[in-house]
Amino acid sequence: MNNKEQFEVHDPAILANARAVLDAAGTHAQMAQEVVNAVKRNEEWRGEDCINLLAPEAPTSPTVRRLLASEIGTRAAEGHIGRVNRWFAGTQYIDEVESLCVELLKKAFRCNYADHRLMGSMIGNMAVYHSLAQPGDRVMTAAQPIGGHSSNRYGGPAGTRGVEIFDIPFDPETLDVDLDKFEEEAQRIQPKLVVTGMSMTLFPLPVREMSSIIKAWGGRFVFDGAHQAGLIAGHQFQDPLKEGADILTGSAGKTFSGPQSGMIMWNDPELTQPITNAIFPVLAATHQVNRVAALAVAAAEMLEYGDVYMEQIVKNSQALGKALEDRGIPVLATNRGYSQTHQVIADVGEFGGGLEVAHRLAEANVITNKNLIPGDKPEDWDRPSGLRMGTIEVTRLGLMENHMADIAEFLARVLANGESTSSVRKDVEAYRRPLQTFYYNFDNGWPQSISS
Repeated sequence: MNNKEQFEVHDPAILANARAVLDAAGTHAQMAQEVVNAVKRNEEWRGEDCINLLAPEAPTSPTVRRLLASEIGTRAAEGHIGRVNRWFAGTQYIDEVESLCVELLKKAFRCNYADHRLMGSMIGNMAVYHSLAQPGDRVMTAAQPIGGHSSNRYGGPAGTRGVEIFDIPFDPETLDVDLDKFEEEAQRIQPKLVVTGMSMTLFPLPVREMSSIIKAWGGRFVFDGAHQAGLIAGHQFQDPLKEGADILTGSAGKTFSGPQSGMIMWNDPELTQPITNAIFPVLAATHQVNRVAALAVAAAEMLEYGDVYMEQIVKNSQALGKALEDRGIPVLATNRGYSQTHQVIADVGEFGGGLEVAHRLAEANVITNKNLIPGDKPEDWDRPSGLRMGTIEVTRLGLMENHMADIAEFLARVLANGESTSSVRKDVEAYRRPLQTFYYNFDNGWPQSISS
């Protein structure tokens, strides 16, 4: 008998509560109903009563949601598109759906090649490291306190590939890449890959200059556009592939406003074999065709509505940054107009730090997340100084720049004024409940302020 104490990475109290709920349920059918009830509670609270400012989330259109629950999601489609490539027969309509998705992604990102089978953007980064790097190779990525994402560090896909990781030098004041230092370090290191993966992303990066530097020794530049994919497709951000990036990875579930999944795009035909070999059979087999169908429709929506939708997202983030600053909440990059993306980053150290502030705001039905900012250390991961906010969902609800002052006021009442979260929550619920329609899609069209 094993006498070792059981170890859980999950919160033991929450797991214990789940066990108690299941024990009290009695029958298996009642256990299933408890799951349904929990989903419904989340739908009603997060979906109807909260102001969601999470930068990694986007509400999908009604059609995308219907496709995620469609019959095709029960079907397997292992392999590449085509009669000979599939392991299973009877996939002719699945081939149709998947090929439509691939071609729509090519249109949306103005590229020669795209793959739709990645279950998440981190898997896209794993495909990059698996196909283009060997253990021991040198790579350069962004450190986390400056905004880099864990998928490109030792704890993520980069680390599991066994590569040696060096930091891309950033200026912590301007949040820019220090190009002089980058050139000096890159020439010394001669990395095989430079990967810019930013979970805190406010401004474009010098892709053209960086990729030009590393091409001297055959280095490849990869733009991890998990957060920026919709902005890129919607012509509101730099176009990394046009500026010299070899590969663009991305998430479909953030600014792109599709299902939670990953995408990967490229132009060089020499990359096609290694990338697709890494995707199948290494990282993806049965890849949820319902998700692929939903991704295809999200791409079509981006082609139709993306330019205006993404432009409004950026306008709203800039307006939110100014409104917060006006109310005594320090915001990063004030001298650069706060943001050129969907994100706004506040320094909430004086209010208790990112963890405390995010949970206090959640009590008031305003959803944000803690975030490392320049000045924090990697070990501050659990309790950083920063707060990250995004304007994707509030924009798709039809809100414009003038509404960002309303949202900033809710935050200021909790943080700067010390008002009770229960009092603010009542006003947030009253503000949010009339806003239940998602725009910039084929189901509901444009917000009234634009259509009129």
